Amino acid sequence: MYFNSPVTQFESLSLTKEPNPEEPEIEKAPVEVAFKSPSSPPSVGDGAIYLNQRGNSLAQQKSEELQRTLLAHRHDRQLVILQDFPDPDALSCAWAYQLIAQQYDIKCEIIYAGALSHQENIALVRLTNLPIQRWTTQTLKTKDLSSYQGFVLIDNQGTTSQLLSAVQQAGIPLVVLIDHHSIQGDLHSEFEDIRPYVRATATIFTQYLQTGLLALDSSINQHVKCATALMHGLRSDTNRLMQAQEEDFMAAAYLSRFYDAQLLNAILQANRSKRVMDVIERSLKNRIVQNNFSIAGVGYLRYEDRDAIPQAADFLVTEENVHTAVVYGIVHDEDDELEIVIGSLRTSKLTLDPDEFIKEAFGQDSTGRFFGGGRTSAGGFEIPMGFLSGSNENSAYAKMKWEVFDAQIKQKLLRLVNPRDNPIQSE
Repeated sequence: MYFNSPVTQFESLSLTKEPNPEEPEIEKAPVEVAFKSPSSPPSVGDGAIYLNQRGNSLAQQKSEELQRTLLAHRHDRQLVILQDFPDPDALSCAWAYQLIAQQYDIKCEIIYAGALSHQENIALVRLTNLPIQRWTTQTLKTKDLSSYQGFVLIDNQGTTSQLLSAVQQAGIPLVVLIDHHSIQGDLHSEFEDIRPYVRATATIFTQYLQTGLLALDSSINQHVKCATALMHGLRSDTNRLMQAQEEDFMAAAYLSRFYDAQLLNAILQANRSKRVMDVIERSLKNRIVQNNFSIAGVGYLRYEDRDAIPQAADFLVTEENVHTAVVYGIVHDEDDELEIVIGSLRTSKLTLDPDEFIKEAFGQDSTGRFFGGGRTSAGGFEIPMGFLSGSNENSAYAKMKWEVFDAQIKQKLLRLVNPRDNPIQSE
């Protein structure tokens, strides 16, 4: 890849902080970058990137399609919907989309319904002033949704957002869908770019930037912070670049010309809270290890502590003779009386596909949507508790409810881990 300036900050990517929490590589050719001024909407095919092989041709094609879609929606107002618990990949890409859309006088509001509970996510939003809003289902009732002409899904396909159904019921059309997870349901979008073989959605968005959809400028503070966020998202979803592919490294090399290494370091140095450490301790105490799988239920968690679950899975998978860890718990929101079983999977086993494993273990709901999915080395699942939600004032009842869900999840997982054994046995 031929760049006009050397990569001078790339070494900073070797920071040793733990990350937050697909298929064959596509050939790429050297590319040459020449950006246009950001003062007007760019022409993707005009002096941006010269591409001549399949991988880069796809990026060029998708960039051109996205540009045509944005041109068709000039002056619109859009909602960018993220998963309930957005990660750095989702946060950074939503911001990049907002900056790209601004060039077409499209006003975007980035929203999520859950919580920012992972310490790195909180630091990312606070230190960069990333423009994100929390909308609960109650917030939606106070909003005039008729003022929005479209909505956008980034790094998710609506299966992990409480907001999707209300937005769809309001008749707002899905305009843009960009994701790197396997297809989760039957959604129809005006523009769609789903690439399950790409490690991070941040890589896809960086390719959009490289093709000229937005000319990053190191003298613009907002651009520097967004590039830093994209670097964090890319780094997070590739396990500190250890699972990165060629296109991820090329994206990181490009971002290294713009991102702030000191700012990224500050984000990564955010400390774990005591509550997160308590959940990790609980996962260690409750884990069972069979056939190199470590499975742990951690009981009830507050809604704002949800991100302790993937951090516990990240920790358990480092145990000797363990290649896969699954951690789950019942997450409850006392204000909305909402309860949901949430779990995370982490694996170092190359032949284990988290997406297939989770879908096989937990199946689909009545509408045909899977309860979970994944990508290389990581996955997650969310199972609504429906009628059994809430009513936990009686501690004996709450304990009994947890034991039932804990046993059912273990049973479904252990049928795959130990298909010949009966996972539910009396002592």
